[in-house]
Amino acid sequence: MVLEFEKPIADLELKLSEMKDLAKGKNIDLSTDIKSLEEKIQALKKETFQNLTRWQRVQLSRHADRPYALDYIYEMTNDFIELHGDRGVKDDKAMIGGLGDIDGRTVMFIGQQKGRNTKQRQERNFGMANPEGYRKALRLMKMAEKFNKPIVTLIDTPGAFPGIEAEERGQGEAIARNLREMFKLKVPVICIIIGEGASGGALGIAIGDRVFMLENTWYSVISPESCSSILWRSWDYKEQAAEALKLTAPDMLQHRLIDGIIPEPLGGAHRNMKVMAATIKNTIKDSLAELDSVGSLQRMDNRIDKFCAMGVVVE
Repeated sequence: MVLEFEKPIADLELKLSEMKDLAKGKNIDLSTDIKSLEEKIQALKKETFQNLTRWQRVQLSRHADRPYALDYIYEMTNDFIELHGDRGVKDDKAMIGGLGDIDGRTVMFIGQQKGRNTKQRQERNFGMANPEGYRKALRLMKMAEKFNKPIVTLIDTPGAFPGIEAEERGQGEAIARNLREMFKLKVPVICIIIGEGASGGALGIAIGDRVFMLENTWYSVISPESCSSILWRSWDYKEQAAEALKLTAPDMLQHRLIDGIIPEPLGGAHRNMKVMAATIKNTIKDSLAELDSVGSLQRMDNRIDKFCAMGVVVE
């Protein structure tokens, strides 16, 4: 999959591939030309990805090849054990969770999971959790607290499922309960937006001691398309909506809504998933080392104070 703004880079990479095939097939020395083209591609990549618009970052966050929660978890841990069910209704496939080992330390991972193909997307409900998904997440958080295990949430959702059946089963209540209970967790909680972070669907697992965003992700009360449809009665103004929403990682950091930005490989996380997973893993380890030095009650107070300080009130 090649995004519109990536086409000039893709064209040059195709030429580079053809040049290498020609050199190999005809036994011609084209090393100088190949090196020159490689340098040109690298320079174009840097220029392109250092000057992305907000809408382009939204597009990157949705890239079909972008790693999902389970991709990162299996790469970062040695023996991940997935846990299922909310003990009330069913097992929501859009919300995953379980215990994994990071360099000898057991961590409770919770995250939203999307699918790669049509069948998987339907099974995972496009990463949009139902109430039972949030109740499963809370059950696993309480289990982690009981056994004194830190919690890491990986957020990637276009929003909580908006269907009438979800509302009938208490979607709003489930998310609200998670918000309240996450403030009171006695164990360290680290939240990382790895793709899309839309509305209460994202916030339902995003109350933490440390909240990070990957470089090419977004976090907002509404998606650009939905914002455009409300304000202009059309999706045609989604780029303007993205600019107005200020939903990228630098925007969030500037407004002190997150604690840090995790850099991605040049071109996006999908360009080198192993490097991206290693970077996330190091961020988790560093954050846990920092949070371990603070008592549980002080961590709770700090967490509450941090979220209470967000926003501006004018009387």
